[in-house]
Amino acid sequence: MVEQPEPSEEPRLPPGQYVPRGRPVIHYGRVPTFRPATWQLHVMGATASGEQHRFTWPQFSELPRTTIVADFHCVTKFSIMGNEWNGVSTATLMEIAPPAPGVRHVMIWGEYGYSANIRIGDFTRSQTMFAMEFDEKPISPERGFPVRMIVPHLYAWKSVKWVRAVEYLLEDKRGFWEERGYHNIADPWREQRYSYQEEAGEGPP
Repeated sequence: MVEQPEPSEEPRLPPGQYVPRGRPVIHYGRVPTFRPATWQLHVMGATASGEQHRFTWPQFSELPRTTIVADFHCVTKFSIMGNEWNGVSTATLMEIAPPAPGVRHVMIWGEYGYSANIRIGDFTRSQTMFAMEFDEKPISPERGFPVRMIVPHLYAWKSVKWVRAVEYLLEDKRGFWEERGYHNIADPWREQRYSYQEEAGEGPP
C-alpha cells in the first residue's frame, strides 16, 4: 500500500487565516493559580439524573485519556497547525455525567466567570476534549493549565481555558465573547467571526 503524502498547511487554512512564526498565546484576564486540593470540575444544568456531578482533581486526572492532533484557528486570524493534545474526551465525561435527552447546547465555564457556548453536536465531535497536555507536556498556565477545552473545528475562543464547569442547556444562550459581539457558532471555514454575520437560527431567540 502506497502511503499518501501529508496534506500541506495551505489547504488546511480556513479563509482569512495565516500561519505565524512561533505559537502566540492570547487570553483575557489574569492567569489563575491552580490549587489541586480545592479544584473541582462541575457538570451541571440539565443532566440525565437531574443532579450535579463533581470531580476533584485526583478523580478527573485519573479518567481515561486520548490524544488528538489538530489545527488551532484564532479569530484574530492566526492558525497554529498540527498541535498534539492529550486529555479526557467529551465522550468519556458524558458516559459518567450524561445530559438529559433534550439538551441541545452546552456552556463551558472557566475561571473568573468566563464562558463560551457550543452546540451539543460540536461538544460530541470526536476531537473535542478537555486537554491536559500539549505536545506531550502539561499545558502551560497561560495556555489553560490544568484543563482546557479544545474544540478544534471552531474558532479558538470556544476552546475555553481553565475549565471549571460544563453546563448542559435545553435552550441556547450566549457566552462571554458571544455577548460582546462574536458569532454564536464560530465556524472558521465560514468566517463566522461576528454576531452581525449570523443568519436566522444561528443564535438564541
